[in-house]
Amino acid sequence: MSEARFSDLRRAAIRDTLRRCELFAGLPAADLERVAGVCVPKSYAKGDYLFREGDPSAGFYLVQTGGVNIHRTTPSGREQVIHVFRAGESFAEATMTMKGCPANAQAIEPTQVLLVQKNGFLDLLRRQPELALRLFGSLSQRLRLLVGQLDDFKLKDVETRLAHWLLRRCPDPASDQPVDIHLPMTKRMLAAELGTVSETFSRTLAKLRKQGLLEVQGRVITLRAPQRLRALLRRHLGE
Repeated sequence: MSEARFSDLRRAAIRDTLRRCELFAGLPAADLERVAGVCVPKSYAKGDYLFREGDPSAGFYLVQTGGVNIHRTTPSGREQVIHVFRAGESFAEATMTMKGCPANAQAIEPTQVLLVQKNGFLDLLRRQPELALRLFGSLSQRLRLLVGQLDDFKLKDVETRLAHWLLRRCPDPASDQPVDIHLPMTKRMLAAELGTVSETFSRTLAKLRKQGLLEVQGRVITLRAPQRLRALLRRHLGE
């Protein structure tokens, strides 16, 4: 394959990734091409860091394949997961206006991303106000995500936080039919996102399983009747 042909295929793959990302969905072809021109594909092995807390920002990222764990390390050395991003999702947009990255980004499996380079994208923003509006929209969604996580931390125990997390991902929390929830991360990372440790998380799962509320098979948690878990959550919250 000629170098020119390879370059064309790579550019087409970049455009396809941009179209699948909510941030750029529906963008006119000419604008999409300009954004593609400031993107660089990057590959990471499991465990590799894309950036660490305090690193200068190189831009923001779009996940093509794999997954990226955004986390911080507490003073006691425990990892606090903020979110795990998967294919089609963008992250680190806020770092475009920061001196340093506020968290760590680590590949949780072999991962391919697009780096939207900071300087090139800022130049595009100056010339294309629509892109700036899209970026603001993306940051607003991320803020809602973080606010939701803060609300979870206000809940009094791990059982309540886990029930809340599962029900938010259930299509119909009032259903009395089994529903499968596919975990986008390992149980250890989910435990960290819920503000606990693996041992406590495992005991909580076992307790809910013993009550007949759910079953666990690998990364799939089956809610046997979501309405029963919702009733438990309401009792915990005193509703």
